Amino acid sequence: MSENIDSLQHESRRFAPSAEFAASAQATPELYIQASADPEAFWAAQARELLHWHKDFTRGLDWTNAPFAKWFEDGQLNVAYNCLDRHVEAGHGDRVAIFWEGENGDSRAITYAELTSEVKRAANVLIGLGVKAGDRVAIYLPMIPEAVIAMLAVARIGAVHSVIFGGFSADSIRSRVDDASAKLVITADGGWRKGKISPLKPTVDAALAKTGTHTVQNVLVVLRGGNDIDWVDGRDSWWHEQLEAAEPEHTAEAFGAEHPLFILYTSGTTGKPKGILHTSGGYLTQCAFTHKYVFDLDAEKDVYWCTAAVGWVTGHSYVVYGPLANGATQVLYEGTPETPHPGRWWEIIEKYRVSLFYTAPTAIRSFMKIGRQIPDRFDLSSLRLLGSVGEPINPEAWIWYREVIGAGKTPIVDTWWQTETGAIMVSALPGVTTTKPGSAQVALPGISIAVLNDRAEHVGHGNGGLLVVTKPWPAMLRGIWGDPERFIETYWEKFDIPGAESRRMYFAGDGARLDEDGDIWLMGRVDDVMNVSGHRLSTAEIESALVSHPMVAEAAVVGAADEATGQAVVAFVILRADQEDAQTPDEASTILRAHVSEQIGAIARPRQVFVVSELPKTRSGKIMRRLLRDVAEGRTIGDTTTLADTSVMQIISDKLTGGVRK
Repeated sequence: MSENIDSLQHESRRFAPSAEFAASAQATPELYIQASADPEAFWAAQARELLHWHKDFTRGLDWTNAPFAKWFEDGQLNVAYNCLDRHVEAGHGDRVAIFWEGENGDSRAITYAELTSEVKRAANVLIGLGVKAGDRVAIYLPMIPEAVIAMLAVARIGAVHSVIFGGFSADSIRSRVDDASAKLVITADGGWRKGKISPLKPTVDAALAKTGTHTVQNVLVVLRGGNDIDWVDGRDSWWHEQLEAAEPEHTAEAFGAEHPLFILYTSGTTGKPKGILHTSGGYLTQCAFTHKYVFDLDAEKDVYWCTAAVGWVTGHSYVVYGPLANGATQVLYEGTPETPHPGRWWEIIEKYRVSLFYTAPTAIRSFMKIGRQIPDRFDLSSLRLLGSVGEPINPEAWIWYREVIGAGKTPIVDTWWQTETGAIMVSALPGVTTTKPGSAQVALPGISIAVLNDRAEHVGHGNGGLLVVTKPWPAMLRGIWGDPERFIETYWEKFDIPGAESRRMYFAGDGARLDEDGDIWLMGRVDDVMNVSGHRLSTAEIESALVSHPMVAEAAVVGAADEATGQAVVAFVILRADQEDAQTPDEASTILRAHVSEQIGAIARPRQVFVVSELPKTRSGKIMRRLLRDVAEGRTIGDTTTLADTSVMQIISDKLTGGVRK
């Protein structure tokens, strides 16, 4: 990787903030000025303004042992107190914290006073089960209020939670439990998913029955599915019975700002798990700041909904900690967007008058495939801001999102960040930024981002390269659990520049380009960059070109080995519902190959375009391009255990057998 990534596609549409929105926006240009003048002082001011400190801090950043950062180290706070008690004490106990909607139609409205009471009881249950500050607790639950309560109860007593997505296998659970040496597992009998009960406790039982010893002493079970489960006397207990018997009061103890808050694993089911460690004070500061300003939150008026599951970092930061630290009212939904009907999400927005909506581009493109007739049936007039997270959003999906869901007027904030960064790093600020469809825009106040080549040189406007965070930030990961050498090697060695002022720079693993204005466009993982006849092309740009064609709902592009060009572009596309019978797959391939050539250039023209009905995605919605690369190169398809639907690759493989190369 010795040259810049070629940036070939451009976007000319612009959307300036309306005068009305700008006049009342939380964010102002002064935020950038304050942060630029003294970033450490800026973050210290945010920490004091947005959080309650049991003991104030006297130090901001300690970077003397780079890349192991410390923020506000001598300060003390309690994360759960910041998310709960202080709002009740301020007179907001009757404010709804969570509107919960079950997939099967169950619903609850939980106030801050009620949520605080539940968390206090749950904290006492954990203490009664022998959980102490610093102990690790694994949480394997569906999207139900108890998932949030469990996380906050663990944080309240100073223990460390490891939330495992409620769809991972027994092997995934066991590897995470073992790596964290978890003392307790909190699970449910089952949960609703796609119209039926998905069993959870049986998977936990299978994980703990794997050969070898483990550290789990107790399993706490939430009654949700009503499905039959096995029971281990002396180990298993019911959540509701324990809470009913627990003492109702619990005083939140203060812990140091660098006290561990959670471990979140980013690897799949193969290989050694990679447990990303986050601590308390800096993480909560940046979550609260970004949630307030990126989403223009008015806690007294807004109803906010982030569709992410709590098993992913977006659920940690923008379902639990950021919104609750800010005293927001939010929606929590158990099920999938198409169950029991394809308009389920829009129905929920109409029911609760959601005003701030945050979801993934993969979901937006799925709705594009169906067509606007579904959302058009619902009243979405309450929406005043839309957000995007998880992967680069192509311009046409951005425009569809704004026009169809946002009635052509709502600002869109496309956010870039990672499990490792803890909180949003790059985004527009509504009311301030003139937005460009498909661009993540600029680093947020207090965040320092650069796009570099391999020699740590700035690529300059109009060029692509590697996205790098050049200075430490409050919510940054503090390490990989139990493996400091892997932490340094994975994130910090590439740009460890001898004699450089920053000493270390964080390499995100993503490619990006700067447009002529210096705004940032994400180009996907560097691993997905292709080298075609000496040109280093981004899969994201070619995918964006494909989706810009009116027949295409979604696309995935990979580089496949090619004798003539080194690598060739191979595309897999899903057609929009009204286009599926308009032409044959071969006709669609011819049209789309020509379209990419016209939009980007002949160098990006796909060797093949395959029309498929689905793409292989993980449960978080990310496309598994390595599996498509296996198909494109004629190899045996690799491990599919992390897919949301493991049958997808077989369907693709069967359909494409004998596919014609153009």
